Amino acid sequence: MSAPADTAPEHFVRELIAAEKAAGKHGGRVVLRFPPEPNGYLHIGHGLRPILLNFGMAQEFGGRCHLRFDDTNPAAEEVEYVDAIQADVRWLGFDWGDHLYFASDYFDQLYVWAEELIQKGLAYVCDLSSDEIREYQGTLTEPGRPSPYRDRGVAENLDLFRRMKAGEYEPGARVLRGRIDMASSVLPMRDPVLYRIVKAHHHRTGDRWCIYPMYDFAHPLSDAIEGVTHSLCSLEFTDHRPLYDWCIANCSVPHHPEQTEFGRVGLTYTVMSKRWMKRLVDDGHVRGWDDPRMATLAAQRRRGVPPAAFHTLSRDIGLTRRNISVELARYEHAIRSELNRTAPRVMAVLNPLRVVIENFPEDTVEQFDAVNNPEDPGAGTRKVPFARVLYIEREDFLEDPPKKFFRLAPGREVRLRAACLVRCESVVKDANGEIVEVRCTWDPATRGGDAPDGRKVQATLHWVSAAHAIPAEVRLYETLFTVEDPMGEANEQGVEYTHFLNPRSETLLTGALVEPSLADAQPGTAFQFERLGYFAVDPDSKPGALVFNRTVTLRDEWAKVQKRGG
Repeated sequence: MSAPADTAPEHFVRELIAAEKAAGKHGGRVVLRFPPEPNGYLHIGHGLRPILLNFGMAQEFGGRCHLRFDDTNPAAEEVEYVDAIQADVRWLGFDWGDHLYFASDYFDQLYVWAEELIQKGLAYVCDLSSDEIREYQGTLTEPGRPSPYRDRGVAENLDLFRRMKAGEYEPGARVLRGRIDMASSVLPMRDPVLYRIVKAHHHRTGDRWCIYPMYDFAHPLSDAIEGVTHSLCSLEFTDHRPLYDWCIANCSVPHHPEQTEFGRVGLTYTVMSKRWMKRLVDDGHVRGWDDPRMATLAAQRRRGVPPAAFHTLSRDIGLTRRNISVELARYEHAIRSELNRTAPRVMAVLNPLRVVIENFPEDTVEQFDAVNNPEDPGAGTRKVPFARVLYIEREDFLEDPPKKFFRLAPGREVRLRAACLVRCESVVKDANGEIVEVRCTWDPATRGGDAPDGRKVQATLHWVSAAHAIPAEVRLYETLFTVEDPMGEANEQGVEYTHFLNPRSETLLTGALVEPSLADAQPGTAFQFERLGYFAVDPDSKPGALVFNRTVTLRDEWAKVQKRGG
């Protein structure tokens, strides 16, 4: 399975790969990799940039892209995350074929190269604590100070490192550091930590290892083992590129990959840090990593976002060397544009108001043809049952309507989608004066929705037949946060980011009704609920107990009128 090729205008990564391939560099091969750490779920930023970039470029240039898990921190990693990440990549339309790898596949070789650095005098065992290492590191304007253990001899370092491997020391007691340059203007080059002690069960290697390589050591050497030609990384790794090159240059690797950086993509009204997303889950602010309010790819898939929207938006925003933030409205536009083209139209009533057609026979059911998708001529039509008792949206009726409200009201005629014209004759109220039923009449000559005499109505309403409608729970979603930049605002105001959680981020409607064509709708299937928005079937759905998530709204002209005070 593969995704459509990226047809965006030229960008620097495409130009770089094209030029090197044409020049025969790396033997003309193109090998890329997507290297997530399995310590959480992937988010929207991963989808818009590194996944589509790496797999897309490999596809475009006839190469391959590896999926490699950076599983070097067993204390934070879970098989659940490994499985979720694979599902996300497949959802976006890509497959790694036989090239699924783990950094843990290379632990033996990485250890050999660590000893090689020790033997070359380029690595040493350090007894400083993590806080002391930071203190000794210096600042951007001041050089660091050498560790008092920096000049240990090769034999002593090898002995200590092997004893670390044997489990003789506790976490934090000792680390292996590169012996590079404590006066370097690049902080990651000031004797970085290459190995640390972690006594935790690893999801693949079990308890075999108690020392684990740091990302900056494992990543370039894993690239070299796999023959990666272009290591595409986000901007925060720019200062780490000299260390990437140092590891490659000083270990006996079979291949020399190169690192190139690109800008990350953020989205307004979200947080896309795994650490902060995990807090949302752990603290119970959401129901899980795939809660449709979350910015994870799993959540967006559950919400009903089509993967094609990611391809379109990624192409439209292009690739830059700077970090950017995409406005939520632009993201939703990409979703809406794709669903408008592909989603079948159906009718659902979220807040039902009973309507009785007084002059329609009680035991009669008519079947009207409704268009499945006017954007797709090949989508065809479906039969929608029409009977004496119907339901419409409560918001579509006002007993005393204001100016510019054109929907149903006493004495007013409206069109019922694909069915007929009806006129409101009276209302029925309960003891509290609340309207519980609208009494109407229909014009049989308007079957199909048009009047033979050419008379016009100003509103078309959606509806469902009471006898045929299927009950459903509908979940309406707004942004999880009330401000565009929750983390920035929290830092600026000195408050927890949870201060900006939106109390109306999820609204559960348990009395909704949908048309009978949805009886067998499967989880993940997307629909346009006419006049209401785009909705997808949630995995919580069961036969006879459907659950829908609102993916994105439609434009609401009446809401605009109300906002203007019309």
